[in-house]
Amino acid sequence: MEVQPDLDFIRYLKTAGGDTMKKCYQCATCSVMCPLSTEENPFPRQEMIHAGWGMKDKLLADPNVFLCHQCGDCTTYCPRGAKPGEVLGALRAYAYTALGWPTGLAKLASTAKGLPMLIAIPSAIIFLFWAISGGMVIPSTEEFAIHGYQRFFGHWDFHWLAKNVAFIDFFMLAAFGLAAVASYKGVTGLWKQMCEREGVNPDFKPSLVQLATDFVWPAIIEIFQHTRFRECGTNRNREVGHKPLMYAFGGLVIVTAWSMFANDIIGLWVPIFHGPMSFWNPVKILANVSAVAMIVGCGILWMNRAKAEEEENITPTFFDWFLIWEIMAVGVSGLVAELARWAGFVVIGYIIYYIHLVTVMMLFMYMPYTKFAHLIYRTTAMTFEKYRNSSFVKNPLDE
Repeated sequence: MEVQPDLDFIRYLKTAGGDTMKKCYQCATCSVMCPLSTEENPFPRQEMIHAGWGMKDKLLADPNVFLCHQCGDCTTYCPRGAKPGEVLGALRAYAYTALGWPTGLAKLASTAKGLPMLIAIPSAIIFLFWAISGGMVIPSTEEFAIHGYQRFFGHWDFHWLAKNVAFIDFFMLAAFGLAAVASYKGVTGLWKQMCEREGVNPDFKPSLVQLATDFVWPAIIEIFQHTRFRECGTNRNREVGHKPLMYAFGGLVIVTAWSMFANDIIGLWVPIFHGPMSFWNPVKILANVSAVAMIVGCGILWMNRAKAEEEENITPTFFDWFLIWEIMAVGVSGLVAELARWAGFVVIGYIIYYIHLVTVMMLFMYMPYTKFAHLIYRTTAMTFEKYRNSSFVKNPLDE
């Protein structure tokens, strides 16, 4: 078989954390240590060969690349210091860019050079909306105590939709919609490539209901329980950082849904539900606990990553650090904005709240192109793993 290496692909891997991959001499120690490895698929030994030869197409369609939880055992026990775990991390970073849509935005989010623009885009959009809304008038301390940030974008007398909600919904839903479309295009493209690689018959497939109940839902449950993190050795403590983040995001989803329903629907008829929540409101307590959990979980991952870079001589990458910075910025800015409201610091509060809106919009908008994309691509790979082992793909009579 003639191999046509993609030299640009190899160069990218070297700059994204895979700079040690050429040290690999195929001793198979990594495959012995990895629970994903089988006799038919010696993971990640096989992927290290493909990466070294620049075989991009084989790697982008390889579900094992996305199933890897970067437990670190392969890197720790590699006698040559080839760091397979970091190479696989670089492969995922490349995949999220290659599968990303629109292409320009995906490439922008792939490098530190794009960071100023990544911040500038949502900052400019929100600032523009703030300017045209008429909400740039800083309220008095008394008004701030009554309304909090609910008039950040001003106020109008239309009873059925608050001006603040209308403006925030416009750009936040647009950012979320962009992420949703990009995610759909990315995972459907990945699924098609995985099916072609595994030789799956496209005409023999489950219904959408069966796909959801038999394959997607079990994958989600496994992710929620963090089952595979318990198989890790070197980076077993990553579970301690990931779980608080997972619960924090779950809590904030509940808070956002309830706030929208109570404040903007029930509050139209029952005024007591309309307005900033008190400190002792159970939903507000959940919001604050979730924010703290987000900061704590992110802090643990921050320390773990810094420790790994120092002790294992791992090259720091933008891909690994951007999401940590971003989630920390969301949690800290939200909590500080809340403290400013309680303290009556109007100007500081409004500035921090603006920063908070920017960080939240960044989290939504860039989700498909950052490490946060694990959420969709790893779920897709785990779903495919269960699917390829089912009778839809394997004939039970052949076993």
